[in-house]
Amino acid sequence: MAVSHQDVSLQDVSHQDVCGQACSELAVGQWLPEGRGKITDALRKGELTADVVVIGGGITGAGIAREAARRGLKTVLVERQDFAWGTSSRSSKMVHGGLRYMASGDIKTTLHSVHERERLMREAPGLVDRMDYMMAHYRGQFPGPLLFNLLLFVYDTFAGKRYRKFVYRDELIKAAPGIKTDSLMGGTCFSDAVTDDSRLVLRVLHEAMADGALCLNYMGVQGLIQEHETGRVTGVNLCDGLSGDAFTLQAGVVINATGAWADELRGQLGAEHKIRPARGSHIVIPRERLPVKHSFTVLHPDDQRPIFIYPWESRTVIGTTDLDNGGINNTEVGITAEELAYLLKVTQYQFPGANVVRDDVISSWAGVRPLVSSGAKNPSKEKRDHSIWEDNGLISVSGGKLTTFRLIALDVLQHASKYLNHYPQQTFDETVFNPSPLPTSGDYGLSDEQLKRLYGFYGAAMKDVAGIEAGNSLINGTLTMWSELRWVARNEAVMHLDDLLLRRTRLGLLLADGGLADEQSSEAISAVCCQELGWSESRWQQEKARYLDIWHRYYSLPELAQAVS
Repeated sequence: MAVSHQDVSLQDVSHQDVCGQACSELAVGQWLPEGRGKITDALRKGELTADVVVIGGGITGAGIAREAARRGLKTVLVERQDFAWGTSSRSSKMVHGGLRYMASGDIKTTLHSVHERERLMREAPGLVDRMDYMMAHYRGQFPGPLLFNLLLFVYDTFAGKRYRKFVYRDELIKAAPGIKTDSLMGGTCFSDAVTDDSRLVLRVLHEAMADGALCLNYMGVQGLIQEHETGRVTGVNLCDGLSGDAFTLQAGVVINATGAWADELRGQLGAEHKIRPARGSHIVIPRERLPVKHSFTVLHPDDQRPIFIYPWESRTVIGTTDLDNGGINNTEVGITAEELAYLLKVTQYQFPGANVVRDDVISSWAGVRPLVSSGAKNPSKEKRDHSIWEDNGLISVSGGKLTTFRLIALDVLQHASKYLNHYPQQTFDETVFNPSPLPTSGDYGLSDEQLKRLYGFYGAAMKDVAGIEAGNSLINGTLTMWSELRWVARNEAVMHLDDLLLRRTRLGLLLADGGLADEQSSEAISAVCCQELGWSESRWQQEKARYLDIWHRYYSLPELAQAVS
């Protein structure tokens, strides 16, 4: 990843009318094959420059692109893998207010998180929805109901709503079959929210593109461009991961939103490494094996770390671990045998009557959290708030919470504004998602819950999704419809099969063998890909083999797991 030096006038970069017109024209249909081709042609001819280049297609980068574009800044976002490929498709899917931060005295972070949680639930119902959380109380164990209720009183005060309530022993046993009953007193119920993190990224990117942002997946940054005399960063050298073509893109400011990989770019400028990659792993089991209605917060018997056992997308999920990942490169990570045993143990501890074992696990996922290192011995003790660094025109951000991505974006852009000739100041109450009318009950022959889900996942495009001739039948008992699979393949820059099954939809996490367990399912998905993506039978077989290799490496289970059984 080389650093090149070039003389350029930033005044010219920020005010080229031809570029503004080009960006506006290129933004339309940019995720269709012909749309990407027009953008790469403009890059090849040197016709495209930007006010802001955002590197990283996770939730942080998407949030920055959305806030920059809506302010009229010519914005280009590039991601060397797929959108949400990293941490932003492999989180715990929780949009929470940071109860743990309040318990540690970080009131400000909790307050901001609660407000953003409430905002997202209002703006994106069906994508960010309330989920009840349960802490079971056992005689003589911490935390007791009185102390926990005191924390929740403040928590609810921040939200302006009362969510908390005490659930008595018999009611809790009835609501949670198989729960440990020895010394059980009851439980405290409170509320946070749950989402599909990858779909959240895609919705934010759609909003950014509607305001003119250009968003390219599989477009990597090979190096930074710097002014010869000052060393100031003035652009990026790009490499198209699909064609291998190289491009140069000039910019008023470059924002490094690569999360756990942020030190790669900062290191090119000689900056000190700050990121401590921490791995968090989850397992997925059938809902019928552990039919929880709430997200149970359980203190692991080995180390007292809080683990969540919760319903998600018609399945039950258990996670997360929190371990140093060691190094990090441009490959995925997967669960280890030790982590699998750890998660099964806490499940059997809290729900001994369910007897969940290794053979019950459908899939797993592991993500790398970008913790900002403070030297703490245990990664669980590192702070979760974001940090921003300025390195001579390169603005880098890492850390932070999924919940507060909007606030992170505003903070980053405020730091970047000094490098821009024009930066309209934001108003605090702007919505993340432009409102669109919610279809009425009975439209498209769908239930209210299905309509709400489609509205949350796709916004105004939900009418197109629901209206596809492929039909609105559900795929293998999941909550995903065949029409969704066809629409995202057609419209959302799908380049590989894993883009479709692991991030645009989550079939690879919800179904055995990544969704290709039987010939009928495989043939149906093949038909969608060949019809919508123009794949030949040979290309389908190549993509299928590639996808299954990825799935077995990183989304199944370790072969030599010594799990609790």
